[in-house]
Amino acid sequence: MDTLVIILIVLVVVLIGVGVLLLVQRNRSQRLKDRFGPEYHRALDESDSRLEAERELVEREQHRQAFELRELDPGIRQHYEEEWRGLQQRFVDEPRDAVLDADRLLIDVMRDRGYPIEDFERRAADISVDHPTVVDDYRTAHAIALRVYEDRADTEDLRQAVIHYRSLFDDLLNGRSARE
Repeated sequence: MDTLVIILIVLVVVLIGVGVLLLVQRNRSQRLKDRFGPEYHRALDESDSRLEAERELVEREQHRQAFELRELDPGIRQHYEEEWRGLQQRFVDEPRDAVLDADRLLIDVMRDRGYPIEDFERRAADISVDHPTVVDDYRTAHAIALRVYEDRADTEDLRQAVIHYRSLFDDLLNGRSARE
């Protein structure tokens, strides 16, 4: 066989391989965009590259697969609903305490659903897999709760925190997720 023919065959094989690789990467990117929605773009903003952001999102998915989520028992769900109504009523007289109670209540619900709760960043990453459209609400609310401890949150901030906590609370309590 002529050397030129061999070079052309190798070149065609390499080009086909590169094309397949690019197609696989594009499909992976699209799957992650569809799966994570706004969280995909947040990961991109916080990473040095698209590949690094996508690797992080895939690692989140793998970490999330390591634990099994549970539906809440109807009695426990009702208890949490009553607790939420109570904290909303307390908000009028004790908005700071209501926000801190909402933060704690979300952790309790996450734990009972089967999410690990070791630290906030891990909780947010785990939640982002199943609840990508409301994880940013959770981050916002938690940031406001941290400002409560520093005495830097005004009443409007506190009201916004409760609204943001509520979106994730509703999803967790009712078992809704992006996978459904």
